[in-house]
Amino acid sequence: MNKIASSTTPQAAGVAGEAATAHLPQLLTLFSPAFPIGGFAWSHGLETAVAEGLLADADGVADWIAVLLDRGSGWNDCLLLTEAWRAARDDDAARLAAVAELALALAGSAERRAETLALGTAFAEASRPWLDASRQGWEVGGRQDDSAAAPYPVAAGHLAASAGLPLADTLLGYSHGFAASLVSAAVRLVPLAQSDAVRVLRRLEPVLQATGERAARSTLDDLGSAALGSDIAALRHETLRTRLFRS
Repeated sequence: MNKIASSTTPQAAGVAGEAATAHLPQLLTLFSPAFPIGGFAWSHGLETAVAEGLLADADGVADWIAVLLDRGSGWNDCLLLTEAWRAARDDDAARLAAVAELALALAGSAERRAETLALGTAFAEASRPWLDASRQGWEVGGRQDDSAAAPYPVAAGHLAASAGLPLADTLLGYSHGFAASLVSAAVRLVPLAQSDAVRVLRRLEPVLQATGERAARSTLDDLGSAALGSDIAALRHETLRTRLFRS
């Protein structure tokens, strides 16, 4: 029996592979914990959970973050990023402004609102080298503004689409940065050893992959949070007697 020859040569496959990974250096930079957005100053309510004895070890931290990504604020952020990416791709300023307003409305506490705005503002400013100057402006509330006014996931989605970065990989980069930031906070708060932090991130890899893939095929109809413990912790943070973080 004759074998059917592949229509893809090794050379063509190599070129396709290079094209598929050409954006990875950008995403690794944009969502690195070292990217200057000030994420080290925010714990997303994790400080309250540690202070109240809800989190005391690496397994607890991994479970906490997994819930946020699967059905909590991390999941909602990924959907908001997806909507912002699609709006920016389509040059739909009104849709982009609407998702920015929705993101602020979904912030369940004053500190979470301050967090997402502070991170979004810093991200928009630091990521300007990736933006084409002709696409920096967009409408917010009926007036011309720029992405510095956007919550963090909206600023990230806007930048990614404007820079031609693919949605699925952007979601993976964003969610990994979200998880890594919380693990970094846990290292200081629990505290966790560096080896424990690596083990937590390793355990979260399938969750990060699944969250990104699900968010890429979802819409705003899939928004929703069931991580009430995290939401309550975020609300209670402002009353902590001693605080290292701003949220």
